[in-house]
This record gives sequence, C-alpha cells and structure tokens, in this order.
Amino acid sequence: MAKTTQKLSVGILGATGMVGQRFITLLENHPWFEVRAVAASRSSAGKTYAEAVKGRWKYPTPIPSSVQDLIVYSAPDDVEKIVNHVDFVFSAIEMDKHAIQTLEELYASRGVPVVSNNSAHRWTADVPMILPEVNASHLAMIPIQQKNRGWKTGFIVVKPNCSVQSYIPALEALKRFGPQKVIVSTLQAISGAGKTFETMPEILDNVIPYIGGEEEKSEKEPMKIWGSIVKGKFKLATAPKISATCIRVPVADGHMASVAVSFKTKPTRDAILKAWRTYKSPLSGLGLPSAPEKFLTYFEEDNRPQTKLDRDIGRGMGVSVGRLREDPILGWKFISLSHNTIRGAAGGAVLGAELLKAKGYLKAR
Repeated sequence: MAKTTQKLSVGILGATGMVGQRFITLLENHPWFEVRAVAASRSSAGKTYAEAVKGRWKYPTPIPSSVQDLIVYSAPDDVEKIVNHVDFVFSAIEMDKHAIQTLEELYASRGVPVVSNNSAHRWTADVPMILPEVNASHLAMIPIQQKNRGWKTGFIVVKPNCSVQSYIPALEALKRFGPQKVIVSTLQAISGAGKTFETMPEILDNVIPYIGGEEEKSEKEPMKIWGSIVKGKFKLATAPKISATCIRVPVADGHMASVAVSFKTKPTRDAILKAWRTYKSPLSGLGLPSAPEKFLTYFEEDNRPQTKLDRDIGRGMGVSVGRLREDPILGWKFISLSHNTIRGAAGGAVLGAELLKAKGYLKAR
C-alpha cells in the first residue's frame, strides 16, 4: 500500500466515544503513529469526524485539525475500506462482547493487528493482556496465536482493566517480598463509565458502592498479567489472592486504590520505600514516546497522592503512591493512583502499541 509518511498508519474503531476521543488527543503529533481512519457505529458513518462528535467532544483541547475532516467509517460494514488505509487499529468500539470479539477477529484475519482497549478478548486463551511495564514477555504469545488461527500478519493484543493499573504497578515493584493476600478498595472516576458530570448527575454529592463486573476484573485479571506461558498456553498466577471492592466516586478522572497486603517475607518500611523509589521500568532504554520518565512516584506527605493534583503525573502515564503504613491485620497498607483514561485506557493501549513496534510486531503493511 502506498505510504506518504514513515509513520505507521492507524485506524481507531469506536473513535467517537470517550476512549476513542482520548486516542485522538493522544495521537495528535505522535512521532510514530498517524491517524488515517476513524470508525464508529452506523449512525456516525458518512459524517466528518467533527460532525460526528459535535456537541459531545469530551475534552478541553480542540479536535485535532488532522482528523476533523476525516470521513467516519462504519466499523462493522467498512472493514475492507479501513484495512486498505491502515497498518493497525486501536479498538474502543462499544458493542456487546460477542460482537466485539467477532469484529476484532475479522480485522486480524484481514492482516491488521488489533490493539484493543475492550474487555471482550481479555480471557481468550491465546490473546495476551499486556501491562507493558509488567508482562511484556507475554508478547511471545502473538506467533502462537497467529499459528493457531492461520493469521500471517494480523493478531489481537488487549490491555487490562483500568482499575488494576492503579495498584498492580506498586505491587509489581514489591514482588521480591512475595505478596500473598491483597485487600483493595478502588475509588473510581466517572470517566471510567464514559460519563461527565453533565451526563451523570446522579453522582453529584454521592458515592455509588457498585460498578458492574469491576470487582471480578480487579481480582482475576492480575492473575493473567502475572502468569506465565507454558507450552504455548497461559498459566495463571496463584498469588497474591486479591479481594476487591470497587466504588464510583464524584471525580472526573483518576482511579485511586486503598491497598492492604501481606507478604511471604514481611519487608521493612525502608525496604518497601527503596523498592518503589529505585524501581526501574523494564521499558527504560526502548525510547517509547508515551513511557513516563518515572513509572512510580512516592509522596511523603500524608495527604498525597490526591486525584486532582496527581493524576496527570508523567503526562498521565505515571503511577503515584503514598501513605505507606503498617496494617494490623495484613502487614502493610498504602494508597496508589493512576489516570484511568490515559494510563488506564487509551494511553496504556498507545504505550502497548509502541512496545509492539519496538519489538518488531507492528510494521508498515
């Protein structure tokens, strides 16, 4: 296919939704990727992107000029048109689970890699669920997936749920001490539901102590992230055991976690702080544009991290930690925070795509 730039050409499935819009903002002037196709539901197809999101653009920055006039495709109907314009796609399409699975497999079968923000394929047996700083080694499942399905260049990679990314990085840095049991309560922003204060008035002056499906994801997805590949199949981790409570709070962006953890060998406070402060991201040296300069940041102040003050740390890709103190039941407890629509959603997927490119899995078609 003819190329007018050295950048890889990108399509976004579900480009008009909140996460799709975040992809648009993050990919503006990206040094490696260029948005060349936007797709959404049939109701948006045929409109310019600016027309399709008129009155529902979620972000304070304007729609990038490079995508304003792109004609929106129908994600399920215009597959062949889209694959002729792109090297890979990000998937943030809102459909039922089975329809998403079928659609993402269709794009992959046409030779187009799919980097998915959706949950539909997180538990598909041969699909890796990547948190780039934690389990990049799981990319080794890609050639196995391709062999299983007879795909030559297409494949599917997914990112984990936004909630786990607020606390799994902090626990990852402590793996040497053998975390055994974790009790976590997440305080999750309304953007995680695709909402703003205007579209979710019921959250004002309110806390909702239930988010459908979120607790199961928070307890189980880390087991795949921390698992291993044995004889071409994923073997789930068995520790730590996680008990999660997920709560929706009146915050625009940012998921906070209150974490209590027991260890096989209980570390000292100084040992934990040293582990966090000296943790070196495995991505260091790869030059990934979206990777934060510092993955974990610990705050000594008793009232930090705060959602409003600290969610944008590392351009929204860092994770902040604070309030380390002894727990009378499990051993230690702390607070951690990440930006749910950047690190936890679109930004995490973009970072995953950068890792795929750096490792040679994403190429010009």
